[in-house]
Amino acid sequence: QVQLVESGGGLVQAGESLRLSCAASGGSFSTYTMGWFRQAPGKVREFVAAINWKTISTFYSDSVKGRFAISRDNAKKTVWLQMNSLKPEDTAVYYCAADRGYSSDSYDWLKKEATYDYWGQGTQVTVSS
Repeated sequence: QVQLVESGGGLVQAGESLRLSCAASGGSFSTYTMGWFRQAPGKVREFVAAINWKTISTFYSDSVKGRFAISRDNAKKTVWLQMNSLKPEDTAVYYCAADRGYSSDSYDWLKKEATYDYWGQGTQVTVSS
């Protein structure tokens, strides 16, 4: 059984940075495409970023492109989301997700919740103005 545990959330002011971590246990992390999603109050969960396990290609939603960066370390079984120049509209619960064994560089595939097999419990990020 794969478990994903997010950490690093918190309260920051607009313009500041945060780095979220997602630690995996169980399974074959090195063969999982990893994604980050977020859900703001009253809104549906949305795709933020993903990193392909095979090509190490990275993908971002338009709303975070240029400000956020996803990275991974297979030896540490960890994926990070570096978030810079945070805005109040980035306030949300951030979720880590894993897609086992399928390598795709299709943005349309990677942005879908149904693509991912495992999910973390989420970590709250609050950005004050």
